[in-house]
Amino acid sequence: MSLVGKKAPHFSTGAIVNGGQVINDFSLDQYLGKNYVLFFFYPKDFTFVCPTELHAFQSRLEDFKTRGCEVVACSTDTAESHWGWLQMEKKQGGIKGVTYPIVADTTKTVSMNYGVLAGEYDYDENGLTIANGPMIAYRGLYLINKEGIVMHELINFFPLGRNVDEALRMLDALVHFEQYGEVCPADWVQGKEAMKATHEGVADYLGKN
Repeated sequence: MSLVGKKAPHFSTGAIVNGGQVINDFSLDQYLGKNYVLFFFYPKDFTFVCPTELHAFQSRLEDFKTRGCEVVACSTDTAESHWGWLQMEKKQGGIKGVTYPIVADTTKTVSMNYGVLAGEYDYDENGLTIANGPMIAYRGLYLINKEGIVMHELINFFPLGRNVDEALRMLDALVHFEQYGEVCPADWVQGKEAMKATHEGVADYLGKN
């Protein structure tokens, strides 16, 4: 079920912050009323597509911050696993140099509540708990406004890496809408014409484009 238009699910759990500091009570609530949040899930530490995404977001981190947006990552790995991966050089497949928070969803409840956990728990004929699926996170991405409402979501299957430029474009569209009250048409990018959400507005826009 989509979270768009709904309150981002609350959590308070372990995370690695500032490129290596372990904390036990990280929450997105700290950003309420102050920042937009780009919250993204990835499947596993020490894998293949995942480090390319984490480095890609790091390389554009200042672009997010100048727009008032904090970037936060999450997987079902432990904080210790995140920490170990952060010690590994980029040229060796590691994520050394990533500075934004990485949430450790070891209970898998964050992934479940955001609807990105690949698999579900069930019971066998003996009443024992079993897992149907790998029980790791799909590549979910959520753009959350300053009131904690999810404004955009994207969920990719494991092999499909995300586009950081598109994430920034969606952030720009949200900021533009909030600042000017104009809606952003297809393929809109910052600096291009938006339009008023009226019949006259769309007619004027389509007439020019």
